[in-house]
Amino acid sequence: MTVELNHTIIWCKDKMRSSAFLAEMLGRPEPVAFMHFMVVDLDNDVSVDFMEQEGAIALQHYAYLVDDATFDAVHERIRDRGIDHWADPARTMPNAINRYFGGRGVYFLDPDGHMLEAMTRPYARDEAP
Repeated sequence: MTVELNHTIIWCKDKMRSSAFLAEMLGRPEPVAFMHFMVVDLDNDVSVDFMEQEGAIALQHYAYLVDDATFDAVHERIRDRGIDHWADPARTMPNAINRYFGGRGVYFLDPDGHMLEAMTRPYARDEAP
């Protein structure tokens, strides 16, 4: 038996805006409509499905593993657009990237305030401090 993540839903105020933001920032194809979602497809057959919700949205964290060239492009888009970004999820190291576990990472917010992370190496649990 295998278990794989197939999709996740990100709750948002405007699914067109939020899905377009993620697709643009990660250099993905334009989102596609599916039922009542706007869907951003990732390279590992996982989709990120955006669905609108009224009222308060519980903010979440979404980390995307990217290659070095994609990281450079994401970081450039962040800087070019003047998007606040941090080297850490607590937002104590502004305008910086991290170099955790020999990779690079950056945190930034989507239009609804969800914390997005682009990282070039998965966190090595056996190497954590």
